[in-house]
Amino acid sequence: MRHSSHLHSSRHGRWLCTASRRKVDLVVEAASELALCRPQPEAGPDIIEDGSVAVHQGRIVAVAKREEIRRRFRGQTVIEAKGRLVTPGFVDPHTHLLFAGSREDELELKLEGRSYIEILKAGGGILRTVEQTRKASLEKLVSRALNTLDRMLLHGTTTVEAKSGYGLTLRDEVKSLKAIKELDLQHRVDVVPTFMGAHALPPEFPDTASYTDHIVKEMLPRVAQLRLAKFCDVFCEKDVFSIEDSRRLLSEAKLRSMKPKIHADEFSRLGGAELAAEVRATSADHLIHASEKGLDNMARAGVVAVLMPGTSLVMMSDRYADASGMTSRGIPIALATDFNPNCMLENMQLVIALAVYRLQLKPIQALRAATINSAAALNVSESVGSLETGKKADLLVFEEKSHRFLGYHFGANSVHTVVKDGRIVVEGFKLAG
Repeated sequence: MRHSSHLHSSRHGRWLCTASRRKVDLVVEAASELALCRPQPEAGPDIIEDGSVAVHQGRIVAVAKREEIRRRFRGQTVIEAKGRLVTPGFVDPHTHLLFAGSREDELELKLEGRSYIEILKAGGGILRTVEQTRKASLEKLVSRALNTLDRMLLHGTTTVEAKSGYGLTLRDEVKSLKAIKELDLQHRVDVVPTFMGAHALPPEFPDTASYTDHIVKEMLPRVAQLRLAKFCDVFCEKDVFSIEDSRRLLSEAKLRSMKPKIHADEFSRLGGAELAAEVRATSADHLIHASEKGLDNMARAGVVAVLMPGTSLVMMSDRYADASGMTSRGIPIALATDFNPNCMLENMQLVIALAVYRLQLKPIQALRAATINSAAALNVSESVGSLETGKKADLLVFEEKSHRFLGYHFGANSVHTVVKDGRIVVEGFKLAG
């Protein structure tokens, strides 16, 4: 990083007077590649070589070739990005960020052949985390999650979705959502809240139908009254929440101004993709066992598919979502970490690598899935997810020179600098300020 001087020489040897150029807060200069990740790349090339970005008051004011930006702007601060890739900040649209405790011993149960549902039925999995989260104070939950957000930010995530769902009582779900709100206030990463009271059947209820009734009559009204959630999600799965329970819950959530999301067809072909299309969910997530009919319906309804290859990895499964079938239908694919006690993954760069190797996405497709499409999965694509004039200045400067290194070089952090809302928040792989 350097500060701009009064005069700069151009490539042709002329001298540019700073007085004739608009002063801006920040210029990211001379990137080997600017990956714009615009919603409609057919409007023109989506990669600018030797490109620069001008930023003022937290917003992008121009994206163009280096010479054009130098002709029009002078930056109070300049980030030299020569030989480096610059992209939008990552958007992680599916996490279970807020919880207490850990479940590292369950890894050995999986190695012994126990399935996720078997561990859940035996009182492990989600229910074990529920027990620990209920005991934790709001302050303790916030403190732990702040550390997680630090790690996400260091790896390039600038916007993240966070679900409740480890409380499963009105008191503890509200506690969790208030903690998520506090995270958004305290941390530089933007945190988008999702209510997921329908994450598992708590021990206090005999069946999911009666618990769904409780969610609809008690939890949803209170969460809506307090304005604590933008989305409502449900674990629609065999032996968890049925299609009928999920339809009722998501329909009621819509009436209370919460947009529907759905854990769909993760472990079995239940019809979650079809339901997502029916209720016009913002996204359907997982989709490992989604039917062709379900995908066809999602394409017609404009539902975003959120895929999490890290989840298949930690479940020791060779089955992954049909990404090629989705792209051939025109379904936007987003990528997410699914960070939770069963998938302790904060690094979207690793998710991109898994998407390349296991979902067969090209690096540019995987990058778009981790930025503009993920922003669409959170209904925030008008403000983040691409390098466009007027959007938030959330961007990443990589050590690598090209987007083709995404997936090719993995297992290490390649994000050298992170700019969030126009401010440098990570520099030299370290948190700044």
